[in-house]
Amino acid sequence: MFLNYKPTWMVAKITQLTAADLRRQGIKAILTDLDNTLIAWDNPTGTPELRTWIKTMQDSGMPVVVVSNNSAARISRAVASMKLPFISRALKPLSIGIRRAKVQLNLSSDELVMVGDQLITDMIAANSSHIRTVLVRPLIETDAWNTRINRFFEKFLMRRLRRRHPELQWKERLDG
Repeated sequence: MFLNYKPTWMVAKITQLTAADLRRQGIKAILTDLDNTLIAWDNPTGTPELRTWIKTMQDSGMPVVVVSNNSAARISRAVASMKLPFISRALKPLSIGIRRAKVQLNLSSDELVMVGDQLITDMIAANSSHIRTVLVRPLIETDAWNTRINRFFEKFLMRRLRRRHPELQWKERLDG
């Protein structure tokens, strides 16, 4: 049961991922959560570091697609300046949004990675779609009320996962 929550990798923040590292893993596109993964709710246009990372990914031919439970209007406002495609109302932890992104990109599960900050939504949705995952630390400590509930349970889940999988450690990049 706990394998449903287990991330493939744990990296502090999304901007530590490189196209070269992802390609070595056979990955051709990045699916990413929006809130607290790509942007903080209190910085809706993202940081300069994020905008540089997105441009670098786009220039290297590594598509970045937002897969979020938010409404299309909310995501559209958030990613407009970044010109990112998105899947709204993804219904995570169900895999519906991830499957839609997979079809949209015309890629196999092995060619995708899902990046997110929550075990209970992002990791479960991707793992149930047989897509590798990157767990990142939340960008900021504050969350919506429903996410705060998830975070409470995630502390227990993470402790249990780390007992069973001591290799689950925060890294600077995928390769180490």
